[in-house]
Amino acid sequence: MGNTDVRFYISLLVRRLPYVLAIFLSVLLLAIIATRVLPTVYSADARILAENPQIPAELARSTVPTGPAEQLQIVQQLVTARDNLLTLARNLDLYGDAETMPADEDIVADMKARVGFEQMPLNEPGGAMILNVAFQARDPLVAANAANEIASMILGLNQQQRTNRAGSTVKFFDQEVSKLGTSLNQIEADILKFKNANKDTLPENLEFRRSQQSLLQGRLAGLEQEEAELRSRRSNLIATYASAGQLTGAAPVTPEQQMLADLNRALADQLAIFSEDSPSIVSLRARIHALQSRMVMPQPKSDQKAEKVEDGAPSSFGLDLQLSDVDNRLEAIAREKTDIARRVSDLTASITATPASETMLNSLERNRENIQTQYNNAIARRAEASTGEQIEMRADGSRFSLLEAATPPASPISPRSKRIILMGAVLGLGLGLGLVVLLEMMNRTVRRPIELMRLSDVPPLAVIPDIQAPGDRPQAFWRGNAAVLMISVAVLPVLAAAISYREPLGIVLRRLLAGLSGT
Repeated sequence: MGNTDVRFYISLLVRRLPYVLAIFLSVLLLAIIATRVLPTVYSADARILAENPQIPAELARSTVPTGPAEQLQIVQQLVTARDNLLTLARNLDLYGDAETMPADEDIVADMKARVGFEQMPLNEPGGAMILNVAFQARDPLVAANAANEIASMILGLNQQQRTNRAGSTVKFFDQEVSKLGTSLNQIEADILKFKNANKDTLPENLEFRRSQQSLLQGRLAGLEQEEAELRSRRSNLIATYASAGQLTGAAPVTPEQQMLADLNRALADQLAIFSEDSPSIVSLRARIHALQSRMVMPQPKSDQKAEKVEDGAPSSFGLDLQLSDVDNRLEAIAREKTDIARRVSDLTASITATPASETMLNSLERNRENIQTQYNNAIARRAEASTGEQIEMRADGSRFSLLEAATPPASPISPRSKRIILMGAVLGLGLGLGLVVLLEMMNRTVRRPIELMRLSDVPPLAVIPDIQAPGDRPQAFWRGNAAVLMISVAVLPVLAAAISYREPLGIVLRRLLAGLSGT
């Protein structure tokens, strides 16, 4: 592209310059009006420091084991709850100047749009953090008051939440300790009642009862042996006196008595070899008992003595004395054997029932041990919960503190006038240049030799330019661009009016936009 083309395009730009100026000034005017019409918004920030526990967890553990990040997230959700936002709006009277009070849903949505949170970690993840609380309002003082109110709400909600959780933990373990204590007392009462009801079958005195059983069985065996010897002695005495002819009027020994003596001697011999539970011993005792029940009782000793005295046999009197001693001893042995047999039977029954009692007692004691373990754990955890509650009450755990209160901002954050005006200027200039390019692309008039050559494919021999008189050019310029210049000149008063009457114009535009949105 040569110098001729550059001069040509510059001439086109100069010729279309009124269009560029008109669009540029119009867009710039709209940008300036926007900066004046848009509501001014101020943002105030308050900073809260979320600290780690003051007391190390190795010494005393808090009952609210949440880190600063989790606590900040929980508090943010609590602050932005519907009821809390409505309460905050009512306390600050944020919508008192509105013509009509907005609905609660609109207030909640607007408050959520105004409130902002930003977490900034100080050190490694999980350490202390800073929460930046921002609130936007048209009045800088209202923005600062709202940010400070939200910060105070965060501090109060955090402390209340941690205290309530710690108190709930202590209350829970108090209930657990009370419940487990009641269960422990009940199981101990059940164990005592069971022991009193089954005191003869408890496993703790099983060895004593077994030793008693062994002693009684040994005593019973000794009595049976003594009984067998006495019966044998009695038989021998009667046989001796009978064979010597010294027994007159005495009844001879019956076969049953002789068989009973033999069985008693055999039992004494067997007891020296076998135990009490041996089948042979059991069989011999059964035979002796059956034989004793069939034997006929002897004549009373008083009658025998009278008869013998009447007979006047002096040798029979000595025999009667010996037999009387033997019979008395046999009667004593029989009574003692009955008592010992009853006691052995009772001991055997109690020893047999001991395993069942031991199983039941072990079950009760196992339940008591389990409840005791749970009770001890509940006591220890209640102590930890009480310590944690004291830590939370004294704010020695993870706590929030106000690092920096919000102050009224000096400058608004919206609208950003310089940026909007600059963007309007760039956009206006771009639209003006774009319009010029579009007009030139749509214009098919031949104005250069090269354009004529493109149409005819034949190079022109000579080009005769349009020669105008010196006074024709200004007239043509004004005739072609009068309307554009008039629009450009009219923009200036409108711009001045927008700057001077900012508030009335903003109200008019807002009402116009509200009417359009309502229709």
